Amino acid sequence: MALPNGRVHCNTPICDLIKVVKPVIRALVEDSNLLKMWISFMIPKIEDGNNFGVSIQEDTLAEIQSVETEAAAFFDQISRYFVSRAKVVSKVAKYPHIDDYRRAVQELDEKEFLSLWLVLSEVRNRYCSLHDIVIKNMEKLKKPRSSNAESLY
Repeated sequence: MALPNGRVHCNTPICDLIKVVKPVIRALVEDSNLLKMWISFMIPKIEDGNNFGVSIQEDTLAEIQSVETEAAAFFDQISRYFVSRAKVVSKVAKYPHIDDYRRAVQELDEKEFLSLWLVLSEVRNRYCSLHDIVIKNMEKLKKPRSSNAESLY
């Protein structure tokens, strides 16, 4: 990693991978937001009693919110990589005779590659967990109060 003309290019394979990962994260955010809105619109008006189904809806909404928060953290993690790499590369430029800084850039790139793989794995896991919680609770998500409660009045 010599700096003959003063320019250091980003790690192309990592940047290419980020171009693939970012839309996947964005899709998770959008899908979870859409699911959150759907469940929110299914919540009935507030009444006394028979709120077990509503509590299932609220628990599901909390899970979806955690997915959105985690996905936002993934975006932040990607931007932190570039800032961290820029700092280390600037050290390489300032101290070209210190090989540890050069090695630090390589280590940072390897760490980011592994991190992106973990992000994709976590996105997959989050889609699976959302699917699982929705499928298992579909009836209560659509109709949180049983029809028996309505016939009592």
